[in-house]
Amino acid sequence: MFLLLGAALALNAQNVPSGVTFPKVDASPLDVVYYPLNTTKSKDPVEPVVRVLYSRPQKKGREIFGVLEQFDKVWRLGANENTEIQFFKSVTIAGKKIKAGRYSVFAIPNQDKWTIIINKQNDKWGAFSYNEQKDVLRTDVVTNKTEKTVETFSITFIDSPDGANLVMAWDNTQVFLPIGFKK
Repeated sequence: MFLLLGAALALNAQNVPSGVTFPKVDASPLDVVYYPLNTTKSKDPVEPVVRVLYSRPQKKGREIFGVLEQFDKVWRLGANENTEIQFFKSVTIAGKKIKAGRYSVFAIPNQDKWTIIINKQNDKWGAFSYNEQKDVLRTDVVTNKTEKTVETFSITFIDSPDGANLVMAWDNTQVFLPIGFKK
């Protein structure tokens, strides 16, 4: 009986249609960053606090802020689908408690500050369908100049006394979003 079942499954597996077309590698590939960094690679069991999924556009000689990403306009904080942030436990941002859950992150860039937006809307492409009524939080963070040009939009975390800073950088601009939680 098991022999017949195994043979049937093997024959069925060979009936996969040929000529399947796979999409090309995206010009702005999807990436993921956890806090603590390398949570998923750790040999010791480490529970993540935050995860960010985002696409990484490249500068490619373009002027980024104020031109490609216009000042005073909502930006998806990356490319392709809107950037997603997941909190695995409650956190505090700008004095506001945010429940554990999955959210989107947008930004409104300006020369001297960015408005960072945490929003309930997920799984959308770009900022075209951004809905301000679904905002959980808006907070301003100051911009900093980087020492070197950051060719590919990048996100990481650095430790802080009260939790971690979410660091976002592209071109010659960098911002820090403090995220508070109990360590």
